[in-house]
Amino acid sequence: MSHHPPVDPESFATPLQFAYWVPNVSGGLVVSKIEQRTDWGYDYNKQLAQLAENNGFDYALSQVRYIASYGAAYQHESTSFSLALLLATERLKVIAAIHPGLWHPGVLAKWIATADQISGGRAAINVVSGWFKDEFTKLGEPWLEHGERYRRSEEFIRYVREIWTSEHAELNGDFYRLHDFDLKPKPVVGPDRPHPEIFQGGNSTDARGMAGRVSDWYFANGNTPEGISEQIRDVSDVATVHGRSVRFGVNGFFIGRDTEREARDVLREIVDKADREAVEGFGSAVKQAGQSTGDQKGMWQDSEFADLVQYNDGFRTGLIGSPEQIATRMLEYKRRGVNLFLLGFLHYLEDVEYFGREVLPIVRELETAELERV
Repeated sequence: MSHHPPVDPESFATPLQFAYWVPNVSGGLVVSKIEQRTDWGYDYNKQLAQLAENNGFDYALSQVRYIASYGAAYQHESTSFSLALLLATERLKVIAAIHPGLWHPGVLAKWIATADQISGGRAAINVVSGWFKDEFTKLGEPWLEHGERYRRSEEFIRYVREIWTSEHAELNGDFYRLHDFDLKPKPVVGPDRPHPEIFQGGNSTDARGMAGRVSDWYFANGNTPEGISEQIRDVSDVATVHGRSVRFGVNGFFIGRDTEREARDVLREIVDKADREAVEGFGSAVKQAGQSTGDQKGMWQDSEFADLVQYNDGFRTGLIGSPEQIATRMLEYKRRGVNLFLLGFLHYLEDVEYFGREVLPIVRELETAELERV
């Protein structure tokens, strides 16, 4: 167990936060034929949201899929589903994934402002630039090349932030324009929260630059602590130049069992029973998207077959083992500047409860011990 000091003792003092992927699409969070006691319907998700907020979760992220793809035959729309979860909970913040290009930013800003008012300031968005070409072309929308998708997303975020915070919103961009627009009511304003939080993902240089310039949070695909450090450094360097700071989340698939061997057996079974055709289809689609980046640093560029069984490389984060092993691993990421874990699970209700009961208390103990040491 490494004991090098945290990057920044002051930011380390903030407890790690936790989010979970909302299973609002069918097929669960692994593309595998293993039994998954997880349901994509509303009743299950309502129960899950209430359980999660009582087991240490701060956020839930509703996925966005518009058509059947790679094991997800059915999908609930993310913004309406997020509002339903906000209404079913008291403290949980719910992040709706949205696609620029399929939303007008002013309409989306209005929608979220209403959801934010209704929920007492708990709405957030995750701006997804898009990797799945069919979602655009089958709806008759243009599919932009990689760099242009990120340019559009950046402008989308600037527009949404302007409309949420200004009384005479103005923006004159390449994709969007605003002329003396005043949104009323505006979203809820709170301490350290001038507007609903804006998340984004991506691994490419385009994504890192965009996060540094405009986003509140950067979600990284699953990766090693060393790989995450590089992304945090790149995004933070850009943010510093623009007088900003960005917080960091990392995707991880959680398999917590009483012993490491039990957890490894579950992982082996997930991969052994992978839906090979769906995983390979997903792999070729996302690798094609990643190779279209200028420097080949796109998401999934170096993902192996086993990594792709979990959409966002969640196995690579290594949250697989006993509670002590997982908590220790989480602290390793925190030392490198990670603020939040975005978790997926096999059997959501059981695994979320296990996390809250067995793992979270150890995380908090380790955080306290580390702060006392520094």
